Amino acid sequence: MAAAALAVAAPLTLAVPGSAGATGVVWASAARPIVFARYDTATPVEDLYTISPAGGPTVALTHTPGVSDVMPSWSPDGKRIAFLRHSLDGTVDGIWTMKSAGGDLKPVPGTGGASDPAWSPDGKRIAYSRPVGTQREIYVADVDGTPATRLTSTTTADEFHPTWSPDGAYLAFSRADASGYSRLMRIRLATLTQTPITGAASQDWSPDWSRGNRIVFSRVDSTGFAHLHVVRPDGTGAIRITSARANDKSPSWSPDGRRLVFTRGGTDDADPEHLFLVRADGTAPTQLTKTGSHDLEADWRP
Repeated sequence: MAAAALAVAAPLTLAVPGSAGATGVVWASAARPIVFARYDTATPVEDLYTISPAGGPTVALTHTPGVSDVMPSWSPDGKRIAFLRHSLDGTVDGIWTMKSAGGDLKPVPGTGGASDPAWSPDGKRIAYSRPVGTQREIYVADVDGTPATRLTSTTTADEFHPTWSPDGAYLAFSRADASGYSRLMRIRLATLTQTPITGAASQDWSPDWSRGNRIVFSRVDSTGFAHLHVVRPDGTGAIRITSARANDKSPSWSPDGRRLVFTRGGTDDADPEHLFLVRADGTAPTQLTKTGSHDLEADWRP
């Protein structure tokens, strides 16, 4: 869908059913934990943690000195987490999986240099971004790493952040070109047909596709800040849902599609980044983490 079409499309109405608690946030799926990566200036190596969307203490899942664990993605049954693991000395690099409570770490073969793992709705495959020469392309593989199938072949752009449609028939992803723009694309796995979702002159990153067939993403707009937007998979109905003077990035839908978790803040390492919750329409923002750390790349358990 061209940028002009986005400008005239009817707004996307985001209904938020259910009753709200004292904070104004709907707690229909508060028992499903959120996994995220954390680091601070004293310990600049990321580890993975979980936290309840109702707040409370965090639970550490990984802690390996000299090894960063980032970009977590839940399996659809909630039993395992895929994530990117890389060491400072380069001896560890690639996608791994582990049990949801930590432990039983297993590398996914053939994923050296990969990033952005995304578990398929049927639990059988993982999509990811991987370098090919000087570019990054989207791949998909079974959880054991085979067969690895290359889905994109774009010699003048890099592809990042794949996210699955609810039926597993499509992926959406970010395409960053040499001019510094990044737009959202959609690819049909059966035919590899690609369709733009957002306009070419955009700064659109980290899409997440909901079970209700909406895509949330982070866009750097004319304010210079990154804000959250929601769009239909065909590119229509794009609306902005956050507008704080802060950077809002890496959004993830709650299982019921009523809320989002995302990272806010972080202009530099001295500026902490916290996890926030909002309703699907951007209202009732609630700060979830409050330490002086950088809390990143949250994923809500299905």
